[in-house]
Formats: sequence, structure tokens, C-alpha cells
Amino acid sequence: MNSKHSKVSQFGLDPLKMPRHVAIIMDGNGRWARKKLMNRVKGHEQGVKTVRHITEACRQLEIPFLTLYAFSTENWQRPAHEVSALMNLLVRFLKSETADMVKNGVRLNAIGQLERLPDKVRQALDEAMGQTENNRLLTLTLALSYGARAEIVQMARVLADKACRGEIDPQQIDETLVGQHLYTGKLPDPDILIRTSGEMRISNFLLWQIAYTELFVTATLWPDFTRDELISILQRFQQRDRRFGKVEG
Repeated sequence: MNSKHSKVSQFGLDPLKMPRHVAIIMDGNGRWARKKLMNRVKGHEQGVKTVRHITEACRQLEIPFLTLYAFSTENWQRPAHEVSALMNLLVRFLKSETADMVKNGVRLNAIGQLERLPDKVRQALDEAMGQTENNRLLTLTLALSYGARAEIVQMARVLADKACRGEIDPQQIDETLVGQHLYTGKLPDPDILIRTSGEMRISNFLLWQIAYTELFVTATLWPDFTRDELISILQRFQQRDRRFGKVEG
């Protein structure tokens, strides 16, 4: 048994049924803070610690892709002081975690309308992505200023523009070509989508990519989400029969 198999098996997981890509809607920071009579920003700060723990857990479990819904296009509508605090927190996270990402083989990626981010965030993001671009153990993708409908609209505009310029025949447009022109064009579709806090909705996240993704909703608020609960979800995932629309063989 190789090291990967022994490492995964010790958690009660079948190494042959591990997901390649886990996506998470990190929800519940504000409610976590409210329950503890704290400012909402304190919830976001605690949520950043969970990001660190879950990223490390995925690296230990040798899951190659982790995508986190960090800030949606709709989040711009939140109070200005909260948005500003979130942006400052993101900058601190990027600056404090880059060295560890480099050391641990984590490559940072980002998707979304990144041009809408403040200059200081984009600069910190570019620096972190540049320093980690050669890492291969885990690709950590942050969905920032992200909305799936906007992503699909952008993809349609790009393909329409290419068709108008004669670069592609409209009849050549298929699911593969569409997928290649999404923000996630270089990532595999998620095998698992986890939503914390118990809300039963997708919230405009990876709408195209999750067509056959296994969904897991937990009542746990994001700051309280742990490696043990992630492993429990992975165990349940391995018990599911993924037929992708086909009849059971």
C-alpha cells in the first residue's frame, strides 16, 4: 500500500473513491458572531481560521482541488464598513498565508470579476498567485466578486465575439467549449459541493459546473466546521452511487 493509500485509509476512506475537487459555500460567519454577541467582522475573522484548517485538511487528504466561495457579486451590496473589513481581512490572509502555501505545495487561484476588487486586494492576490504558481499538491481557488450568472454571460459574450470574428463556427459550440470559456476552464468540475449553515440554496455558485456534483448541506456554521466533519462528508460521498444520468449497471 502506498503512502497516499495508507494516509487516506486511516480516516476510514477508500483511496479509490476520493473526490478530485471539493467546493464549499462558506456560510454562517455573521450568525456565528451574533450567537456569541460579537461584531460580524469577528465571525469573518474566525472563518478565515477555518479556511486555513480545511485547506490543510484537503492537502493532507491529497484532494487536488478546493474551491471556496469567499465573496459574491451580491456581497457588494452589504454595508460599506463590512465590505471594507472583508477586503482588509482578505489582504491580511493573503500576506500571512503565502509563505505557508509555498512551503506546503498549495497553488492559489482566483475566479470572478477580479477587476472590481480594490487595488490593494488585487496586488496582494497577484503576488500570492505569482509566488505559488509552480505548486502542484493542491489548487486553492478563491471565488471573489463571483457570480455564476455573470460568469455564464461573460462566456456567452466571448464566444459570440469569436463567432462574429469568424474564429469559431457557431455549430462548433458544445459543452466542452463552453466549459473552457468559464472562469473555471482549467479546473475539473466539483465532485462535492458543501454548504454550511443549513441554508438550502446554491446562491449563484458554479451553476454550470455542478450539474452532477454531489450536494451536502450541514447546519454547522462555517467558523465551527472542522476536519472531522469534512471527513464525515467524504465518507458519505463514498457511499453514494454516482450514475451521471445512466442506469445502474
